[in-house]
Amino acid sequence: MDTVIFYTYPSCTSCRKTKKWLVNEGVNFEERHLFRETPTYEELLGLLAMTTEGIDELLAKRSQEYKSLNIDVNNMPLSKVIKLLIEQPRLLRRPILTDGKKLVVGYNESALKNLVKRKKRAQANVSSLVG
Repeated sequence: MDTVIFYTYPSCTSCRKTKKWLVNEGVNFEERHLFRETPTYEELLGLLAMTTEGIDELLAKRSQEYKSLNIDVNNMPLSKVIKLLIEQPRLLRRPILTDGKKLVVGYNESALKNLVKRKKRAQANVSSLVG
């Protein structure tokens, strides 16, 4: 994947900081409005596969939306949790970035640097093979 997928919500402070960082670093990214272009079932499964902490890494458990549901996702089948995230994307932490292999959730500059460094290294390897 040449482009980083950047799931964002424009009024989110962490999203704005992340976007500014990406632009300043010259990173190619595809911006997707989290609530208008909610990740599909398959995309959410892919994101979950990249997590180190499972659903807890993607779920905004401190949000009012989550607290108001009064549910325990740990006792729900994964398919129901994913469907819930599609129906209520505000339950997702933001921003979410992926290059298809690695995942960064929230504004985390060192994780962003690692994502970009790996991407640039892969591009350099391709360039050396082509050139």
